Amino acid sequence: MNQQVKSISLTGELPPEAFNTRLDQCIAQLFPEYSRSKLKEWILADCVFADGDLVNTPRLKMRGGEVIQINAEQAVQVSDQPEIIALNIVYEDSDILVIDKPAGLVVHPGAGNQTGTLLNALLAHVPDIQHIPRAGIVHRLDKETTGLMVVAKTLAAQTHLVEQLQSRTMGREYEAVVMGNLIAGGSIDENIDRHATKRTLMAVRQSGKPAVTHYRVKRKYRAHTYLRLKLETGRTHQIRVHMAYIKHPLVGDIQYGGRARLPKHASESFISILREFKRQALHAIQLTLTHPITLERLTWKAPLPDDFIELLNELDKDSEENGLSEGM
Repeated sequence: MNQQVKSISLTGELPPEAFNTRLDQCIAQLFPEYSRSKLKEWILADCVFADGDLVNTPRLKMRGGEVIQINAEQAVQVSDQPEIIALNIVYEDSDILVIDKPAGLVVHPGAGNQTGTLLNALLAHVPDIQHIPRAGIVHRLDKETTGLMVVAKTLAAQTHLVEQLQSRTMGREYEAVVMGNLIAGGSIDENIDRHATKRTLMAVRQSGKPAVTHYRVKRKYRAHTYLRLKLETGRTHQIRVHMAYIKHPLVGDIQYGGRARLPKHASESFISILREFKRQALHAIQLTLTHPITLERLTWKAPLPDDFIELLNELDKDSEENGLSEGM
């Protein structure tokens, strides 16, 4: 289900016998199709008028005969529609579905993305999944992050998968290219919460929820590092926030990393690749979990997408051209 805002405009006249009756009681009788709690909420939100005058006190006594107007907004549940969208299915049985998500695919409908999402695709691929909360989606990847996601096809499977996420027994590994030189691997244990001023972003904040990211170096380049990362927790934007926090934001991550950092003496082709890499260089490469029904421990791997491979090739080429050669 998806939420949309609906405008409410109501008009009615109080009967004479409403004399000396409270406002909230009067409008509950005048508009019985709405709950008393919703009507009271609208009174307190300055949405109710009597004879053109604002009335925002539920206990206000009425004279009778007033014309009541309500101008409000109400969130309504709208059924998301199934859409035929191609999915790269890595594994599927009667209980779970594992997909390799491409860049650009939004997971849930929301502001600016009401259709064309993974959820819409799942409703078409598995019609019965409409009966599962969030269409069986138990974890998510950002729009521009690629790689593996598991979806529950039954309520029992969803319950078990959520338990694995909460108990941190589901293994999720990523690969990323970050700006700057990291000498060795490490762990980042910093709470994450909404950014204090930029409400669409997250940030390291002591008031936030615990978040732990482990990383190791796969390859060092002149001004970049290729990493393998493992999540213990799954906070929104966790890897992006943590890497930016230690001053090594992901390549292509404009929101958390700013503009591309260009090493000295870089070739035009390398500069072009860095500038044109329009998404965060992050790929969910491996997923390990216990099957919710058979209890078998399963692992899947997803190959790096073409743009990621092209980025790595250009980084290798840049290193060779500038006298830096180091194995994986």
